[in-house]
Amino acid sequence: MAVTATDVAVLDDVPAPAAPTRARLRFLRGGKTRTGLLILAFFVLLAVIGPWIAPYDPDAMSDQLLQPPSAEHWFGTTHTGQDVLSQILVGTRGVLVVGFLAGILATVLSVIIGVTAGFLGGAADEVLSMLSNIFLVIPGLPLIIIIASFVEDTTDLLIAAVIALTSWAWGSRVLRAQTLSLRRRDYVEAARATGESTWRIILFEVLPNLTAVIASGFVGTVIFAILSEITLAFIGVADISHWNWGTVLFWAQSNQALAQGAWWWFVPAGLCIALLGTALSLINFGIDEFVNPRLRTATGASRKVRMRVGFTPVARAAAPAAPAFTPVVRDGAPAEPEPAGSPESPGTPSKEHSE
Repeated sequence: MAVTATDVAVLDDVPAPAAPTRARLRFLRGGKTRTGLLILAFFVLLAVIGPWIAPYDPDAMSDQLLQPPSAEHWFGTTHTGQDVLSQILVGTRGVLVVGFLAGILATVLSVIIGVTAGFLGGAADEVLSMLSNIFLVIPGLPLIIIIASFVEDTTDLLIAAVIALTSWAWGSRVLRAQTLSLRRRDYVEAARATGESTWRIILFEVLPNLTAVIASGFVGTVIFAILSEITLAFIGVADISHWNWGTVLFWAQSNQALAQGAWWWFVPAGLCIALLGTALSLINFGIDEFVNPRLRTATGASRKVRMRVGFTPVARAAAPAAPAFTPVVRDGAPAEPEPAGSPESPGTPSKEHSE
């Protein structure tokens, strides 16, 4: 088939396909993703080196009571002279450990139960779905409060385990629904026809297509776990002798920091919570945009396609001709010309002829 000038113009306007390496790094080109990862990396660095770079012992008391931020104490001091900056730095590790440990455990449980139930179907699907529904309605915070009342030392590992056990069910339901839509695809049926085992099909055919959903669920679980840990520390359920951002807020609230005007006691911890939550939310938004092209904006994650007008020929109808005039003969004498579209057309007798 011959290629017309129009076809050449349209083909030349289409950009060349991106390289596979660029396609793999498309997720990291988004502004939201980069910003979230940078903020998260900053807090991870603080969690690793925070206890080493803390200027003071967070438990050490001094005679500088409720001092505002200064060169000696950047974030001020508490009512007993403790350095707030040291408490923030030391408490960062506990927050991130609980958040990521609970996120990993909950994600592993949701993947195992959700993907297995969706792919196998039948009785296994019914049993695993019933198990997910049971854990879906179990409240996490009241359960942790009950467990803390029976356990003498409520450690971060215990809190992370309880949060994970009460937060995996939602992700499991999402993965089950996605697996149900994938198990009858052509490439899965082809793998079955070649004699591949069930678990190999799940690992190498189904799970790679669920990576973005799993990552999004993991980030959401980490956010929930961090907020739960801080909430438990703030209400005094967790061990208040172990420093984290919720413990800082607990002591500030217990000693009426707001009423005394000691804003430096609780504002830094609140800002850290807000920044960490923002970072994780931005990463989650970046994952959503990477999965769903409709959510992509004019950032590095996608490119707008510009439509050029004028390359495709359009056949337009000719303009209507001027109305023709047809002479009408009345009583043997030519009358004035009348439009052809008038009510008295040549095929219709006039009143004089009818008379």
